[in-house]
Amino acid sequence: MHIISKKRLKEYAKSHASARPGLEAWTRLVQAAQWASLAEVHAVWANADLVGKLTVFNIGGNHYRLITKIDYRHGKIFIRDILTHAEYDREEWKDDAWFD
Repeated sequence: MHIISKKRLKEYAKSHASARPGLEAWTRLVQAAQWASLAEVHAVWANADLVGKLTVFNIGGNHYRLITKIDYRHGKIFIRDILTHAEYDREEWKDDAWFD
């Protein structure tokens, strides 16, 4: 899968050092994957959830949420946001066109 944009992951890891190992592991896994469905995602990342049209990954022992949009057809995964668990629970991220 092609990640758009890895730069956002790196920037977040710089300001949230405890997220770095989980984000790096996720990046390695995703770059090696060629997922065609959510079932294939679950085979390697069991705690990924579909929320609307977005796929949310638990990162760093459930401390962070990586919100993505996966285009299985073209092999791309778009980074929507990276949030702490508390930020995610406020659900403000659902207030835009990405969620629809």
